[in-house]
Amino acid sequence: MTSEQWGRVDEDGTVYVKTADGERSVGQYPEGTPEEALHFFTERYDALAFEVELLEKRVHAAKLTPEEAATSVKTVREQVVDANAVGDLAALTARLDALTPLIATQREARKAERAARNAEAREEKEKVVAEAERLATGNDWRHGANRLRELLDKWKSLPRIDRSADDALWRRFSTARTAYTRRRKAHFAELNEKRDSARAVKERLVVEAEGMADSTDWGATAAAYRDLMRQWKAAGPAPKEVDDKLWKRFRGAQDVFFGARDAANAEIDAEYAANAEVKEGILVEAEALLPQLEAEDADLTAIKASFRDLADRWDEAGKVPRDRMRELEGRMRKVEQAIKSLEDEQWRRTDPEKSARADDMVSKLEAAIAEVEADLAKARAAGDPKRIASLEDNLASRQQFLEMARRASADFS
Repeated sequence: MTSEQWGRVDEDGTVYVKTADGERSVGQYPEGTPEEALHFFTERYDALAFEVELLEKRVHAAKLTPEEAATSVKTVREQVVDANAVGDLAALTARLDALTPLIATQREARKAERAARNAEAREEKEKVVAEAERLATGNDWRHGANRLRELLDKWKSLPRIDRSADDALWRRFSTARTAYTRRRKAHFAELNEKRDSARAVKERLVVEAEGMADSTDWGATAAAYRDLMRQWKAAGPAPKEVDDKLWKRFRGAQDVFFGARDAANAEIDAEYAANAEVKEGILVEAEALLPQLEAEDADLTAIKASFRDLADRWDEAGKVPRDRMRELEGRMRKVEQAIKSLEDEQWRRTDPEKSARADDMVSKLEAAIAEVEADLAKARAAGDPKRIASLEDNLASRQQFLEMARRASADFS
């Protein structure tokens, strides 16, 4: 249906919308033609229709809770009823009202989902308790404690069920954890007898670690220290009064070796510092290309050739200290990206497809302006002031668009 079937414009520019209760004023549009006025208020209607359609989709897809959906329907409905727009407002209201039964159905469905989740949570908690009670009677000392912690985290992540059932299940779970912990402590008390053997192992490892402290075979010795560390951990705890002293000696031997390795690496970085100075000089030349890129007559081919030469010299300069890599590479990459941007811009300006579209727009605007000028001449000859004013405004607007279109076309020439 056309906009004229839902509204009209009177002589003073007042726009009316047709409703079941009769006409209602929705606003004025005195500066344009009746067609433009109706178009303006029809676009408002289209915006409301789009909002209603979007709300319908969200409700049907259950993107909103029933409460959110009901509130949204009420809000949009209030906007539609008193909307300053031209169109079938009653149809939009009917579409919104049609959502109410669906929202009620969704509300009942959510209620059923909550009940199902509660039943599921109870079942999961019963599984947690059953597994905890099974662990409490077992002898899995290595993994049992970790698994009980995981079960506790899982319990905390589950929603609460009815209080009496929740409390009863928690008491069973807590009792199982306590029983397991007591038995585990008794087991490890027996392990104290084995700590003397761990002491002998760790004393041997300390001797080996101290014997390698002065090695300069960095790779192999570092791997050997990692192997000693694995053996240290596998040996288990020695008696407390000696464990800390043995560790201090073991760690001290490692510190001597790795300190010497770090000093050697520092010397290498010092050697690389000279390479960094060479690259800084190359950067000065590369960054000097940036002002050339900004010139209107920039010779992109020559600039790219210069940059390729600098890039080759950059690679030949070699490595730099690790703490300088990001800074230096970043500056070089900035120049490279600036050259790429200019190359992209030049292509954009010479893109034949965009140039053709710009020229076509100019031609169409020039033809339209010619028609308006002809109509204006007729209106002036007829002495129609209202028609003259309307056409003069139309002509001025189109001439502004033409000027912008010509500038855009010139960018591609």
